[in-house]
Amino acid sequence: MTLRITHDPETASFTHSKKAWSNSYPLTRLPEWIAFYKKQRLDFPVAGRVYDEDIAALEALARSLNIPFE
Repeated sequence: MTLRITHDPETASFTHSKKAWSNSYPLTRLPEWIAFYKKQRLDFPVAGRVYDEDIAALEALARSLNIPFE
């Protein structure tokens, strides 16, 4: 799976991209998206580890920008 997380400091946003889609969001919503993917992982255990890469990449961005998340 091709995953890419980029950060644009000029617009205070991040872009989350995969093979078939790409979406941009304000950095203020980064903790919300981390929580969303963690909930997906809990709600859909049959999906296995499919959300782990997204969670790890989003958390890494949050850490690098000192944005708190749970």
